[in-house]
Amino acid sequence: MYPPVDLSKVAFIEPMGRMGGNHVTPTDHQYFCSFDFDTGKALEINVYSPASGTITSIQHMGSWNQSMDDYRLVVQHSQDISSVYIHIDKLSDKIAAYAPAESGYVNVDIPVSAGEILGNYSGTLDYNVVDSSVTLTGFVLPESYTHEEWKIHCPDPFDYFKETVKSQLVAKCLRTAAPVGGRIDHDVDGRLVGSWFLEGTNGYAGIDQNNYFVGHIAIAYNNIDPEHIIVSFGDYDGEPQQFGVRGNSPDPATVDMSTDLVEYEFVHYDFYDGDLHWDRETLVKGLDVRNYSFVQGVVLFQLIDERRLKVELFPGMEASEVDGFTANARIYVR
Repeated sequence: MYPPVDLSKVAFIEPMGRMGGNHVTPTDHQYFCSFDFDTGKALEINVYSPASGTITSIQHMGSWNQSMDDYRLVVQHSQDISSVYIHIDKLSDKIAAYAPAESGYVNVDIPVSAGEILGNYSGTLDYNVVDSSVTLTGFVLPESYTHEEWKIHCPDPFDYFKETVKSQLVAKCLRTAAPVGGRIDHDVDGRLVGSWFLEGTNGYAGIDQNNYFVGHIAIAYNNIDPEHIIVSFGDYDGEPQQFGVRGNSPDPATVDMSTDLVEYEFVHYDFYDGDLHWDRETLVKGLDVRNYSFVQGVVLFQLIDERRLKVELFPGMEASEVDGFTANARIYVR
């Protein structure tokens, strides 16, 4: 068995569960990141098939800006288990012969061996394992994810590697808390914690494929420092944004229908290595997420039944300026 990429050139692995930008709910993939300090350029890193299998699909992601023109591959290793790669910059000659044109997608049947080079990438590669025999328990309504049906079958990828490889992956990972490879399923029935979707917007799929995330909200935990609460909005003043919670409480896993109202003041946050800002380019174990003090706004949450949540945002305001819900409140569901 092989790692998914040449780990000797990888600076660090960011675990699953990141909430950032239009990834409003926790991401179902890890990030394999690297940067060459000597040249100031991203390294070219080989991508491997961890085990033998068959490439079943190739998607050409297209060049929606000057820096994006790459591929998504799925390698089926067994009836249940597959590897998924996103942002392979250049495919091997063998695979490139089957690649579709820009923005295209093809189903293929290309056998690959364990350790075979599939291509290479620079900067960051997305990787996850899908195991259809495993259904994550932290999604209250799996039906909400039919648009990306694999999402509910994405456990910690590290658990699928033999110990010799797993230990190398763990050593490169920013996260130290179990599960080290990250997690994405935080829902608890009847509790605030987890992912929510604006009522009537078709769950995770949304109503606009290009902006599917607009109706998403997540109240969960930072993927690197899981002691830190994150509130993630698909539509905060017209764009997706993520914040920390002033005082880092109450824990959303403790908020239920007996809680009258939760009022979070939200703030920006950053990662620290001791007293220093993390440079986001080097491996640091035990990173600490810290909130800034300036309040960016207020959000009110109230569970009105086990799977319905009343929400209202007050950008630019502090708790002392908010008296309760107004007619602008909206309902979110699982």
